Amino acid sequence: MTRLAIAVPVFNESKWIRPTLDALAGQDDKDFDVVFVDNNSSDDSRQVIEEYARSHGFERWRVIDEPVKGTGAAADTGMRAAIAAGATLLARTDADCLPRRDWTAKVRAALTTDGLRLVGGELVPRHDEGLSAWTRGTLRGAVYLAEAFGRVRKANQRPGDQGPYMMAAGCNMAITSELYELAGGFPRTKIEDLHEDRALVNAVRLITGQYARRRDVVVYGSSRRVQAWGLKNTLLWYKDHQYRPDHVDIR
Repeated sequence: MTRLAIAVPVFNESKWIRPTLDALAGQDDKDFDVVFVDNNSSDDSRQVIEEYARSHGFERWRVIDEPVKGTGAAADTGMRAAIAAGATLLARTDADCLPRRDWTAKVRAALTTDGLRLVGGELVPRHDEGLSAWTRGTLRGAVYLAEAFGRVRKANQRPGDQGPYMMAAGCNMAITSELYELAGGFPRTKIEDLHEDRALVNAVRLITGQYARRRDVVVYGSSRRVQAWGLKNTLLWYKDHQYRPDHVDIR
């Protein structure tokens, strides 16, 4: 069985989530469940999602609640709810991201046909948020540089690792249910305290070498932080939170 489920953490996204819903609805491979996790929103995010699902007849889309604030807690709640419902393959994206129309098909192929147990996809800046082509290109280049640095960084070279360091953005990650539970899942932490995607990848590296970066698994990510903080501070944020603003939930 290869039942695929997608977990989507949601926090106060009612005004912006429609493009994400459209991107999920427009997937070529439509054989998947979606678990939206309302992370204590104060707007009508739940109502927007539920009305969209009803109007499109998506009976396999549902919204659940996670009152503990944090993308780690919300993502973990979504993943475990999907597993409890019978999912054997898990993927995650975020409520401000646009999975490419072949995303679910590529995820399924990577975790079944290609025999991987964890996949880190390609994160491309969205083109509809006003970010210049130069800034988008610089941002992608910085990601590649950071990944290369991560592979030689001593902190990422641990006894017992089954493979090299790999960057896998939480908003474009897929994993088998079996491995997710074996690795302990996403840490139920606040985004300010820990990059939960990095923690999960490093837990997986102690278990198996069956993981890979896949350039064909594509999600278009939001540039909200770049526009709010600037490119330099955004990169410092992702570099072990060396930039720590008072407010991290950009809306």
